[in-house]
Amino acid sequence: VRRHHEIHVVMGNEACDLDSTVSALALAYFLAKTSPAPKAAFIPVLNIPRADFALRTETTFLLREQGIPAASLIFRDEIDLGGLHRAGLLSLTLVDHHILPGADATLEEAVVEVLDHRPLERDRGLGCRVTAEPVGSCATLVTERIAQGPPGVLDRPTAALLHGTILLDCVNLSPAAGKVTPRDVACVSLLEERFPELPARDTVFKALQAAKFDVSGSAGKSGVWLGASPGTDPSPWGQGHRGGFGGSQTVLGCGLPRKPPILGVLGKGGAPSAALPPLQVCRALEEATMPSLHLQPLLSPWSCVGTYAQGNALASRKKVLPILRAAL
Repeated sequence: VRRHHEIHVVMGNEACDLDSTVSALALAYFLAKTSPAPKAAFIPVLNIPRADFALRTETTFLLREQGIPAASLIFRDEIDLGGLHRAGLLSLTLVDHHILPGADATLEEAVVEVLDHRPLERDRGLGCRVTAEPVGSCATLVTERIAQGPPGVLDRPTAALLHGTILLDCVNLSPAAGKVTPRDVACVSLLEERFPELPARDTVFKALQAAKFDVSGSAGKSGVWLGASPGTDPSPWGQGHRGGFGGSQTVLGCGLPRKPPILGVLGKGGAPSAALPPLQVCRALEEATMPSLHLQPLLSPWSCVGTYAQGNALASRKKVLPILRAAL
């Protein structure tokens, strides 16, 4: 701000999973390499505090494999996006999401581009470039963007990051998982053609799967939380892990991987003395048809938690979250 230096931030969503992280890193690198005489600095920002990064075990594993130290990354608590925006110096590209949470609403004016693989929930102005395509991984959209650019920009470490991310997101390109599309397959093939020394798909997928579910260093913070009011501590399951579903008093989470998956709905606060889980949310999940979750109620050890066995294991959190949004 003191030097009046324009900053173009590329940032993923608040889950900061592998797809968000790699999409931000790869696209920022591409923009920095291809923008004509850029006045701005292109900076990928991981949308979590640095202290939370160790919990993203598949991400830390893949970056470490490619020789990218955590010290070279920039996290959300290390850059003042609001200050840059107020100074008129911020441009923002969103990857793997397209709506900023309420706390970042003032940054919406700075958004100049969106790349997402979810259905759009809002329109954007003419000044914003939008790519929203129903593919299995946002990294697929980034790979397509890079492939359309000047030859020679894509290097092996970037290709390895994109390759691993698409494989993990699309469950090793398995049609039975219900996530992969022909465009995901095409991008994996393209990366392998350009860099034939990339490890075999099975090797990459198994290594990332093992890293993803390695909770040895997570101190009980395993699980994926789809929504929580700011500051909510969804214990007893989460042990302090915070969510970010704007303004909601409900937390929707899934525990460690198992068959069938376990889905839980927590009431306000998430403490044993808290209110019961909201009936409208439970009913919406039970009666959902797009997709049907095939829920079977389970006996919960806590009065504040409604628990279900989710019969439809193909309904990932990306497919469950719209049901929750509609209910709220």
